[in-house]
Amino acid sequence: MTDFRSGFIAVLGKPNAGKSTLVNTLVGEKVAIVSWRPQTTRNKIMGIYNDDDSQIIFIDTPGLHKPRNNLGEFMMKTASTAAEGCDAAIYLIDCEKGIDDTDKFNIKKLVDGGIKVTIAVNKMEQITKEAVFGILTELNSVSGLTAVVPISAIKGKNTDKLLKEVKKLLTDTTMYYPKEMFTDKNMRFMASEIIREKTMRLLDKEVPYGIGVEISEYSERENGIIDIHADIICEKAAHKPIVLGKGGAMIKKIATYARQDLEEMTGQKVFLTVFVKVKEDWRSDDNLLRMLGYDLNKNS
Repeated sequence: MTDFRSGFIAVLGKPNAGKSTLVNTLVGEKVAIVSWRPQTTRNKIMGIYNDDDSQIIFIDTPGLHKPRNNLGEFMMKTASTAAEGCDAAIYLIDCEKGIDDTDKFNIKKLVDGGIKVTIAVNKMEQITKEAVFGILTELNSVSGLTAVVPISAIKGKNTDKLLKEVKKLLTDTTMYYPKEMFTDKNMRFMASEIIREKTMRLLDKEVPYGIGVEISEYSERENGIIDIHADIICEKAAHKPIVLGKGGAMIKKIATYARQDLEEMTGQKVFLTVFVKVKEDWRSDDNLLRMLGYDLNKNS
């Protein structure tokens, strides 16, 4: 293993740039939840890539945005400190939106801080080759970059080229995690995230942004069956009937889809029970945020 290399790579960018999709694609497992909504990712999540000559720990982060409540403050602290101690960073640009002054500011801040930055120009399948070329040309004026790679995270296009560029930046020789491990998060955390993902995909309008999930029980029987009891937390009383749906149809659909994902992830039978609770304005309540795993005093 003389040529073995490892390292930590922060995955950064604005909301909805495709960071979680990219980490899942690179790792080859569902590590982070995804949806079309911005600010889906709230915590810092490690996705661990292994092959014969390397181990890369990708750190998925919330999108860089202006916070509006204490949860937003937690997310921004998580994102802004993610690159600390990392070997390098991948910064994602959304092809459809192009590169703007905010992206340039974020990139410059990383480069000025001594971080090696590789740009992934994502969602290249959504626009013309000419438009992609225009973004790449504009990025030529940004100094200090190690590489710029156009990719499609959702289709896996050019992600092998991105991996090749990232591997050039690895300098460590330590295997930090066992080869069979693909994330640092436990199944209790993954269960809460999977349930939240389904609420985000199935519910409309602003309700999903006020949704949190608390796992009140996660246990495994002797026969291997996993029992999970979860509470979906919404911040307004008017949201509860929306989450429940007519005759409980929506909450049943959320639970069914979440259970299917969890059974595929664990390879075990799952009994999932989901309730809905109202906790007014929980996104600005530090005690409730800590209870749900969002602690501003910790670098998640």
